[in-house]
Amino acid sequence: MKERNALLAIHLGALLFGLSGIFGKLADTAPMIITFGRGLFAVIALALFAQLVTRTRSINPNLRQLGMLALGGVLLGTHWITFFHAVQVGGVAIATLGFASFPAFTLLLEGLLFRERIRAQEVLIVGLVCLGLVLVTPSFEFASQATQGLLSAILSGLLFSLLSLLNRVSVKGLDPVKAALCQNLTIVVLLLPFSWPLLAGVKAMDWLWIALLGVFCTGLAHSLFVASLKVLKARTTAVIFALEPVYGIAFAWWLFNEEPGLRMLAGGALIIFAIALSARKGAPVETRPATANP
Repeated sequence: MKERNALLAIHLGALLFGLSGIFGKLADTAPMIITFGRGLFAVIALALFAQLVTRTRSINPNLRQLGMLALGGVLLGTHWITFFHAVQVGGVAIATLGFASFPAFTLLLEGLLFRERIRAQEVLIVGLVCLGLVLVTPSFEFASQATQGLLSAILSGLLFSLLSLLNRVSVKGLDPVKAALCQNLTIVVLLLPFSWPLLAGVKAMDWLWIALLGVFCTGLAHSLFVASLKVLKARTTAVIFALEPVYGIAFAWWLFNEEPGLRMLAGGALIIFAIALSARKGAPVETRPATANP
């Protein structure tokens, strides 16, 4: 893959990740069912990608790594459930921007868990994200759906941050596509007993949205991200992925008439700027190939 094609691939991947909230909004079913279906179709897509595209041999995970990948699957599934709950309660824009707080969590948790010194630039990033989140929600009343959606989205960001840090220590030397495959398979296995009684009630159109979510927004997007990393620097891809909330908000505005106000736009701009700033620093970037985005 040439650099130009890699840039196109990473932009397409960011667009597909940004559409996660859109398909989650279109699928009129419970967040747990959306998460189960997304994991199921992602397993199929990632398995095909691993068979058709991956040519190099990779080491198989040992028992310790399998356990940590399973834990990563639990975190990923819970992250998806809280994210889709935020989409249904607060809307795509609030859910996407709330989730986008995860780089701030990563910076703080890296300092606490790995005893890495927190620099002034990192404090600035966290401050910008916090200020952006204050501006994103119109009011901080717990009875407000916007507030509930934002809190659920922030929890989703925290869970994804924990997943990223777990992958930092658990997937070294493993093929990132196969690691993501293991994590999605864990989601399917764990949610199957709870989802099975409800699957018959899911409409055909909802299955279509879930399938698109799993195949394109997870399997294909993740594969494009991994493929582009072989050509582009990780920091370059992370800056491009700061456009995820922009894509999500733009499509929500177009499809659902979720018009963002000036306050939300200002808060979103601060959060996106903080994401780009943290990406240039390179904090949460290296862990993303082994995870799947919103």
